[in-house]
Order: sequence, then C-alpha cells, then structure tokens
Amino acid sequence: MKIVFGGAFNPVTYAHIEVYKYVMSKMDASEFVFLPVSNAYTKSELVSNFHRKNMLEIAIKDYKNISICDLELEDSDYLGTYQSLIRLSDKFNTDIAFVVGADNLLKMYKWINIEGILSEFKIIVLGRNGIDINKIINEDIVLNKHSKSFIIYEDFKLNISSTSFRETFNKELINTKVYEYILKNKLYRGE
Repeated sequence: MKIVFGGAFNPVTYAHIEVYKYVMSKMDASEFVFLPVSNAYTKSELVSNFHRKNMLEIAIKDYKNISICDLELEDSDYLGTYQSLIRLSDKFNTDIAFVVGADNLLKMYKWINIEGILSEFKIIVLGRNGIDINKIINEDIVLNKHSKSFIIYEDFKLNISSTSFRETFNKELINTKVYEYILKNKLYRGE
C-alpha cells in the first residue's frame, strides 16, 4: 500500500512532515507520496508549481520511503482527486490510501466523484481543530454510506497550517532550509 497526501503545500510546513511520520508509524505502507496540486487548481496565493515542488524536495530530503509525485503538477486542467487516485493506482499497481485532515470532511460532498473515491480507496482522516470525525461521517449521507472506507486517527493533534505561516512568516513553522528558500526567492511577501 502507498499513502498519498494531496495538498497545496504552500509552503510545506512541519505539520506536513509530522503527517508523514505519524501515518507511516500507524500504517503498514511501502511509501508515503506527496501529491501537490497544480496551479490549475484555483486557490488564492498559490506560488508556482516549481517553487512548491522545490520546497517539498528540501523538506523531505532526510526522510525515507517518501516521494513527491508531480502527476497533478503536469496537468493543464484540474481533474480532481478521483482521477489522480485512479491514475496513481494504475501507475503503482497497489492499494492507495488518501490522507485528509478532519476539516476536509465538512466539504467532501463537493469533491468531484466523491462516491468513486470512497468506494475505491481508503481515506485516512487525521484529527484537526477538535472536529468530531465520527459525528460528521454519521450525519452525512454519502460519507455514512462508505463509513468502512475511513481509517480514523483522532489523536493526531498538530494544527500548524501553511496559512498561518503566510500570515505570520513565523520561521518556527517550517524547515530552516525551506525558510531560506522562501527568503531567497522572495515568496509570499509580494516583494
């Protein structure tokens, strides 16, 4: 099994690395794969694919059984998580589990082909902001129908976010070399 963790990683923070460490300690997986979204995914303040991938490479270089997949970075249009997971499943020829924070459950009903995702893949849900994961799954018709697809780890408690870094520029939230890269390339400050 491979664990896939999608996101903007804008920039990659210590929390993203802690997700890797935590999930790999809990799951019997051969590899942890970061799947950054492309700039085709309309999200505000998203720095270029090039810079986000470079920052990820810097952040993961000292860890094992970890990689970056630029599948979505190479897409000219945003195709959605389902298409990415199908393509990765075909490419790796193994089971895939997709990692999300509990806050993602609140809007999962809006995801492109959520029924396909939930019926074909395992979803690892990590605790975030004190959200009651089981309550959300039980109260949502689609999520409840696929409740066996979820692997829940409510005890994951790290709440550092890329947004907090962009708002505060607090270098304690990110890898020192990533911080130096951000300064060198004048990212996030509009310089």
